[in-house]
Amino acid sequence: MQKKFSLAYLTVLGCPPPEMTYIAAKAGYDFVSLRPIYMGLPGEPNFSFAENKELLRQTKNAFSETGVRLLDIELAKIYDGVNPKNYLSAMESAAELGGKHVLSSIWTGDRNFAIERFSELCELAKPFGLTVELEFVPIASIKNLTGALDVLHSAKQENAGLMIDIHHFHRSGDKVEDLDKVPREWFRFLHLCDATREIPASMEKMTRILREERSYIGEGGIDVASIVNRMPEIPCSIELPNLKHVNEIGFEEHARRCLLSAKKYFEQEQNIKNFEKKKLA
Repeated sequence: MQKKFSLAYLTVLGCPPPEMTYIAAKAGYDFVSLRPIYMGLPGEPNFSFAENKELLRQTKNAFSETGVRLLDIELAKIYDGVNPKNYLSAMESAAELGGKHVLSSIWTGDRNFAIERFSELCELAKPFGLTVELEFVPIASIKNLTGALDVLHSAKQENAGLMIDIHHFHRSGDKVEDLDKVPREWFRFLHLCDATREIPASMEKMTRILREERSYIGEGGIDVASIVNRMPEIPCSIELPNLKHVNEIGFEEHARRCLLSAKKYFEQEQNIKNFEKKKLA
């Protein structure tokens, strides 16, 4: 089965959804992963569709003209004091655009509050036909596979799932064998990238690489295939922010190289598998 790829927002951080969609189409992506939930981060534009109906119209047109589809929206963060109802308008827009998933992560140390609010988020997403994918992040409160599974098992929501980011999985120190205990239906898409094999000791360096310095697939030190091969065949959303590359070659060329490196990497992995099979035959 041929892999499907999505262009994730952080890869082209600051690129408006319509332009991002046209870039994805030119580069050969199947999907885009958008951020219509405004995070209020320094230098990051507000692409809320609820606040900008013209942006929503232009994005719809871009989907119609290119055939690119919406995979997921982000980021429905669970943090102290959050009201998940604040994400309703973004979920409504996602459903209107044909999206399937909402990405979430947890940034509160209050376990019970986190589970309650995550469960509420899942309930709110159900009428829109959306699933909610929990991502663990090494700089967040839920920072590893064990923590994410605890939330998912406790929440008991049929539309909840687990989203593995290759960078985060490697940084968390989890073992690939641990993915075998995850229900297969919880895997709906993954975040694909590469990064240095060495795990940064400081939170500052970890955060910088996470947001600005990830590597093209196969050019870092992570054994990407060992992680991907433990999951079913699901879409790969390429989340590969690299400010240096973007500043040098622009959004479109960076997005293109992200996809080319991924396809080349998996093609080489398949060739190795085929060679090993022939040797055993």
